[in-house]
Amino acid sequence: MAADTTDDSQKELVDLFVEEAHEWLENIHVALDELQQGPAPERHAKLIGTISSGVINLGGSAATINLLDVKHASFATIPFIEALRDPQKALAVQDFLSLCKQLGQIHTALTRATGISFEDDGSCAAAEAVHAVLSPGEFLQALLELQEQQSSGIASGRDLIRSLIEQMEGQVQAGVQRIDASVIHEYLARVSEAEESFLKAIDERVPEIAEKMSALKMDGDEASSSLTALEASLQDVARLRTEAQQVNAGSALMFFTGLHSLLTVVAERRVLLAARRIESIKARLQLVGGAIRQWVEQGRAQRAAIDQLLPASHS
Repeated sequence: MAADTTDDSQKELVDLFVEEAHEWLENIHVALDELQQGPAPERHAKLIGTISSGVINLGGSAATINLLDVKHASFATIPFIEALRDPQKALAVQDFLSLCKQLGQIHTALTRATGISFEDDGSCAAAEAVHAVLSPGEFLQALLELQEQQSSGIASGRDLIRSLIEQMEGQVQAGVQRIDASVIHEYLARVSEAEESFLKAIDERVPEIAEKMSALKMDGDEASSSLTALEASLQDVARLRTEAQQVNAGSALMFFTGLHSLLTVVAERRVLLAARRIESIKARLQLVGGAIRQWVEQGRAQRAAIDQLLPASHS
């Protein structure tokens, strides 16, 4: 009879512990979700406190009812929490993943000890999705294979793949084992934004420059108007030259550098260009505009191909 009473008492304690464990784990995972968003230092400290308290309470409570595996798994989590404590430190993706893995050990120990399923609520799976990692060596090999398939694009001067290959070679040589895939996604997004902005500038300014070029063949009676058009053209060409340099559009950079030099000489010497020369420049402007549109389109295709090599980003 005494044994039955003891068993009933232990069962009641375990049932109470299970309720508390669910609550502590829910608080831990909610705090972990928010922590991954990079909160302000004060909030960061509170979230770490919530996670730490939850784990300590879980381990301590498990110890009182002799659930030793749960106790050990809980207290073994503390070093992983400490790795995330400093809000001023650049937190490594692996630190979050390591903590998630250890929390998974707690879930497993709880399920085995109580016979009740303690499943991850998805926050750690989300962490792995948001912070998907890849091996620089494996990614480098995939890029090399892609480069073989994309040789026609590279021959035309569009070489985003080569740029990434060089970056990955540097990572491999530095001994880097893992890279956050979101870093690559963000890099590709920045390249895309810059190139689309450059194309927009080309579409807007090239027709304006071509129109202003016509003013350079006006006669002396309209010299003032010609000079104004020339100054405006110089400014537009200088901006396009700068933007071409920023996106590494080599051919466009060479063209706009040459055109800027020519217009600078014309402005300094106050001379007029022959009509044939003006028309030739205008024709070249149209060709350059078309070439840049093709260049940007090739970039879109290469980014799409590279993106297929990466884990999905949910950040």
